[in-house]
Amino acid sequence: MTNEIEQQINLETAQIRWHELQRFFAGGNAIAVDASLDLTHVAAQIVADNAAQIKTWMEAGLVDAVKDTQAQSWYEQDAVVWAVVIKPWVLVQPLDK
Repeated sequence: MTNEIEQQINLETAQIRWHELQRFFAGGNAIAVDASLDLTHVAAQIVADNAAQIKTWMEAGLVDAVKDTQAQSWYEQDAVVWAVVIKPWVLVQPLDK
């Protein structure tokens, strides 16, 4: 089931300019996903309400609200990020460079 969810979420991901996500950040709904994690897997774990896994990632600093410094950096760079909506959140991940 999780694999099917991940496949569906994968179809809903997109590359988007950080500037276009500012309103989600301002509303406290932008969640940063570390580049070492698979964005669709993290999103699927949120959909599945896997609180233990999400807590582990959060404690490791791998999943967390987008910080002001990160948002400012992405804004100044006119960064493009991977994003997916898992209401009410928008999960964002920097593109591999």
